[in-house]
Amino acid sequence: MSRIGKKAVAIPSGVTASIDNGTLTVKGPKGTLTLGLSDLIDYKVEGEEIQVKPANDTKQARSFWGMQRTLVSNLVEGVTDGFSKTLEISGVGYRAQAQGKKLKLQLGYSHDVDLDVPEGLEVKTPDQTTVIVSGIDKQAVGEFAANIRKWRKPEPYKGKGIKYQGEYVFRKEGKKK
Repeated sequence: MSRIGKKAVAIPSGVTASIDNGTLTVKGPKGTLTLGLSDLIDYKVEGEEIQVKPANDTKQARSFWGMQRTLVSNLVEGVTDGFSKTLEISGVGYRAQAQGKKLKLQLGYSHDVDLDVPEGLEVKTPDQTTVIVSGIDKQAVGEFAANIRKWRKPEPYKGKGIKYQGEYVFRKEGKKK
């Protein structure tokens, strides 16, 4: 039994949910998100909540149950509050600058790294060493933040690179003479 799956997803005021042709559509103040529904799970929109239950008692249906409930919860949270990830850049000469729908990174390479911001996401740089990626789709926000981070992962000796806010970088001692 899934402890997460048992809980119904509450629909706050100002948000509507509907099921049509195998897709769940959630509309809210920040936008609209859709989710393709699995045949192994039964979804019901009842009043102010969405119920998610396995369609049968197979191992695969029970495995999907908690994950599908979390995906539905992420849709509701995305259209009401949205999601954001904050990245911190550390290193001499490393900096970032948001320019419209582009993000310009200077990371010690011989060239600047220019990244196109995907549709539906917003990138802000409050200062040169902080990048905030925000949007309504949790997966898209996380994927773009990971794409930025992969250009310079934090290294363990000096701690230079791009890391998530609050991420701990295990530091190593250098070579001894």
